[in-house]
Amino acid sequence: MLCIALWWLQAVATPQIQRGEALFFDANKGCAACHAMKGRGTAVGPDLRNIGRLTPAAIAMAARSTAFQYVQDVTLKGGQVFPAMPGPKDEKVVQLYDLSKTPPELRKLEKDEITSMTATDKWKHPAATEKLTDEQMADIVAYIRWAATGNRNPVDPSDVGK
Repeated sequence: MLCIALWWLQAVATPQIQRGEALFFDANKGCAACHAMKGRGTAVGPDLRNIGRLTPAAIAMAARSTAFQYVQDVTLKGGQVFPAMPGPKDEKVVQLYDLSKTPPELRKLEKDEITSMTATDKWKHPAATEKLTDEQMADIVAYIRWAATGNRNPVDPSDVGK
């Protein structure tokens, strides 16, 4: 019976976690366009389950970071350039998630269609460019921690401030 009670306490989201979940899955600017949590969203970006074990300040810093080694500028033979997250590839086809689309669009391209793939300094993580308040960031961090670890502790906005 104690196990069921503990499970229930972990399963019930606090109001802060609920606000963070709504922000995370916001259709216009939410994290779920590129990240998945609890079986929802688009699993294009890095898995956030490990980051959910970090301190609130570290999670917020990672979210606001603009140095993303995973993203590359892809130039096609026709001259089109777009930021992309590389996916699976084989000897003939490269799968790329086109980050110029929301949600990212999976593109399967023949290797010979691609002129170059280089690290980008133009693409910015949306969490770094959105004007999120400290309260909104605290809510998102609370949701990520809860979804990743079951941690229901509140996150103070002062712990995630810029």
